[in-house]
Amino acid sequence: MMRNLITDVPGILVGHAHDPGLGSGVTAVILDPPAVASAAVIGGAPGTRETDLLAPDAAVEAVDAIALSGGSAFGLDAAAGIQAWARERGRGFAIGPVRVPIVPAAICFDLLNGGDKNWGRHPPYRELGFAAAEAAAVDFSLGSVGAGYGATTVDLKGGVGSASAVLPSGHRVGALAVVNALGSALANEGPHFLAAPYEVEDEFGGLGLPPDLRLRAPRWKGGAQPATTLAVVATDAVLTKAQARRLAFAAQGGLARSLTVAHALLDGDTVFTVATGRRGLDGGASDLVAIGAAAAACLARAVARGVYEARSWPGSIPSWSERFGSPGRNGA
Repeated sequence: MMRNLITDVPGILVGHAHDPGLGSGVTAVILDPPAVASAAVIGGAPGTRETDLLAPDAAVEAVDAIALSGGSAFGLDAAAGIQAWARERGRGFAIGPVRVPIVPAAICFDLLNGGDKNWGRHPPYRELGFAAAEAAAVDFSLGSVGAGYGATTVDLKGGVGSASAVLPSGHRVGALAVVNALGSALANEGPHFLAAPYEVEDEFGGLGLPPDLRLRAPRWKGGAQPATTLAVVATDAVLTKAQARRLAFAAQGGLARSLTVAHALLDGDTVFTVATGRRGLDGGASDLVAIGAAAAACLARAVARGVYEARSWPGSIPSWSERFGSPGRNGA
């Protein structure tokens, strides 16, 4: 059964944890077993951990999990919580008798969203990371959950979105997005989504294309406030780290297709890619090109779903459903 989630790629589990008072949270992507991974960090204001290990020439071939978190740089502590969860289960990169779980991470800025960020000496993201890993499963919620709990766009509440596809080759591709974008996911004032050409089975309202395809000047948050859309794209293909990195760059196109502003100086836009290695590239380079195109389309759909499924909470800006109609069907 296909769920239209990144977990349609075998070997991927996703869990969320958030604190309503904090107005922030964590999403854990667990790779079981560990998988080849890479990343493309294109935004000008990223906050990341362990991304150097994902370079094609780095020693570590596989990672155990990926941490996505709110909290700006404080949220990088989430990776330590997920790492602790993995260590308790004997997972990690083997160095003699020692195992070190490898957990790359990226964060988005949600410190000005109305939540109480006066947490004292230690930020709460380590414990939220552990809780998110504990909750990981093939079924998970979309919208205002996990790392997307406090997310916003310039005009609407943001959130977590996901989508998947099966290619004619049989390869599976899935995407997960945490939409805390500098710009908007809407065509002009909405309600139509920029990702409308890629929509599958009314997954974000079935509104079709906007009546006027001419886009006016892009709207963005303005000032010096950073913003980020984080993503994980997964495939069941057998890929090298170099191929996974090329896939990450191809998938980044999904952000440009679904947001009015992407890859800007104040963006931390980061896309991780994971290859679980269940199906070979019988078509060689042609398969890799097709997987990259599907990944970009899936990511565009995931961005739209993240906004469509979000809902507001006290102190946050309105959600799509509050402004335009029906509530998200799979939201929190």
